[in-house]
Amino acid sequence: MYQWRDFRADGGGAVFVSPRSFAPRAAGFGRADLDRRHWLAVDLSRDLFTKRWWQGAGTLALLVAIAIAVTPAPEPLPGLGEGIDPAQARYLSDLGVAPARLGGRSGGAMAAGPAVAPLAEAPVANGVTVNAMLGAGDRIGALLMRLGADSGDAVRVDALVRAAAPSGVDDMVPVAIRLGPAGAGGKRRVERVSLRPTMALDLGIVAEDGGFVARRTALPVDATPRRVRGRVGNSLYFSLRSAGVPADTAAEYLKALATKIDVGSDPAADDQFDLVIANKRSSSGVSKSGPLLYAGLERTLGPSVQLMKWASGGKAGWTDADSLETPGFGGFGGGFGGASGGLIWPVNAPITSTFGMRYHPILHITRMHKGIDFGAHWGQPIVAAADGQVVRAGWAGGYGQQVRLAHGGGLDTSYNHMSRMVVAPGQVVRQGQLIGYVGSTGLSTGPHLHFEVTRGGVAVNPMGVRMETAAVARAPTPDTGMVAKFRARMKALLGSARG
Repeated sequence: MYQWRDFRADGGGAVFVSPRSFAPRAAGFGRADLDRRHWLAVDLSRDLFTKRWWQGAGTLALLVAIAIAVTPAPEPLPGLGEGIDPAQARYLSDLGVAPARLGGRSGGAMAAGPAVAPLAEAPVANGVTVNAMLGAGDRIGALLMRLGADSGDAVRVDALVRAAAPSGVDDMVPVAIRLGPAGAGGKRRVERVSLRPTMALDLGIVAEDGGFVARRTALPVDATPRRVRGRVGNSLYFSLRSAGVPADTAAEYLKALATKIDVGSDPAADDQFDLVIANKRSSSGVSKSGPLLYAGLERTLGPSVQLMKWASGGKAGWTDADSLETPGFGGFGGGFGGASGGLIWPVNAPITSTFGMRYHPILHITRMHKGIDFGAHWGQPIVAAADGQVVRAGWAGGYGQQVRLAHGGGLDTSYNHMSRMVVAPGQVVRQGQLIGYVGSTGLSTGPHLHFEVTRGGVAVNPMGVRMETAAVARAPTPDTGMVAKFRARMKALLGSARG
């Protein structure tokens, strides 16, 4: 740092001269002179344990002692006050708004004002009115006893409700209960119970002449089916749920479509789903959904699907009019078989190897591939391709875990390399029934289903098989009367359903 006088003017210009620092420059001024002037300021890091060092250390100790002496003693912070007694704590808890499980309580006593007059005795309530909800699996008698009703009255009321609704009380039913004054032991007599055990019945139970009288009132119920339609969008299942279709009904709809198309890939975003669901609606506005009656899909590419529950040949299933008009059973062709009895895909997966000669990836030889392979994932469900009886369910050498079904007329199907089987020999299975899960047992390079069809013990191509059973032989031509009834029923169902 430099002073202004370090510069001087010379001939109109500024000339720099040697700088002067702020440090003392007097002749003969050294360290000893500095120590004499600043004898209290001692550098304790130098000249350790000398006379001057001890002088500085003593000075430091003296300063610390003075600081401690003049510092005030610590005291409690102002404003905290003293603790509250239990009575005050109870009062503050009563004033607090909190659930009982967190300590909130109600019913704290209030101080009596000048307008309050003491009573000689506390009044007794003439009765108690309770509005409750009868949960799933609960009994009206158990509910009454929980509310403090007389056990004998509770048993008699429960018997009257069961007699009025022998099929059982619906879930989550509102109940209005009137109990009389408390008697011996604190129990109350039942005076009145009102509920709707079913959508079609309004039930009132009243105490009369030492007993109970049940008064039933029938309620009109509208059984018009409900129709739900909408766009498939990105996900058929979630579009159904967004449209208000119950989860079990949506699953039943997808299972019905699976008898005709591949529900995992065939429906397009602009396709329109169409469902008719059995529904009951009471005059009070309560609605209850029933089973699925109709499953339709209007497709932008490919034929549309129209399926309806129909009983034919002693069994009921999802059927369309085309299946009734076509004699015999269709093969796999290019997708799922018909619901009239044709083979259906045993697993929802693409075909990775077809029927015929091929190079075996494990044995490294060229040999006949007697079936078709589906590239399914481990654990995917495998269903029966048609109605039949289990003739084998166990280990079958290179086939691994195998299930073999007999369908009559010398036609068998087998499902191989399974990870787990859920059927047993001799069991009768229906088309679409679960029989096991995809695995990689036996001679297998990875999870897949090897599916074979044999006729008279000879392997045939499953892609072109046609099932000729005795039932088909007895009905070689379509029943035109049944087809007409089916179409009339479908038209009436679609026309009467409420959207």
